[in-house]
Amino acid sequence: MRAVCFFFGSLIFGVCIWQAVVTLTGVPRFILPSPTLVVQTLWKSRALISEHALITFGEVLSGLVLGTALGAISAIALSASRNARDLLKPILVFSQAVPVFALAPLLTLWFGYGIWSKIVMALLIIYFPVTSAFLDALMRTPRGWLDLAKVMGGSSRRILWLIRIPAALPGLASGVRLAAVYAPIGAIIGEWVGASRGLGYLMLLANGRAKTDLMFAALIVLAVFTIVLHFLVDRLATKYLDRPD
Repeated sequence: MRAVCFFFGSLIFGVCIWQAVVTLTGVPRFILPSPTLVVQTLWKSRALISEHALITFGEVLSGLVLGTALGAISAIALSASRNARDLLKPILVFSQAVPVFALAPLLTLWFGYGIWSKIVMALLIIYFPVTSAFLDALMRTPRGWLDLAKVMGGSSRRILWLIRIPAALPGLASGVRLAAVYAPIGAIIGEWVGASRGLGYLMLLANGRAKTDLMFAALIVLAVFTIVLHFLVDRLATKYLDRPD
């Protein structure tokens, strides 16, 4: 409850500073609209924003689910084979050295301007954090547990599924929490590069027409969605992945 109070207190404080800057400086509305104007635009354009928001939300959720699943499977496969780790880990690291913006035009070329290029972009941007966090946890299973399982005659496969994976679930939870924040970034980048729908496309369209209030309204919707998504993922991860049993 204390954290919630501080969050809303910080939000109100930030809005007050925003309004004070607009009022004291007299900055034109097309450069920095006031909070009240943004709220009015958000209400007046709610149908338009909702239409584009549903597209972005679908891209984000699809990328989050697919990226998490692929990252978890990859981490399990890498933890089970040292040869696979030696072969594929450098490729994973190299994939993070390539700027995401550099991949977006290629994905648009390969998958088109539809929803799939944005889903793949969201998938790629969260794949490494999920894989890295889960793999690190899988490789840090307490040595005593593994020795005891081997003494009791446990096979490598049973040790993996019954001991190492359950013990590493908190690591997967950490990766999923990061993925919930990164997935919207991937979808928006994909929409900026090439799209005809979505909040990213709407923000570019509003910016090109000097409708800064509409751009801010779309940005606020995206920010609220990201916060809510992170909260829900955090609750689910705490309930199902961080359990001590």
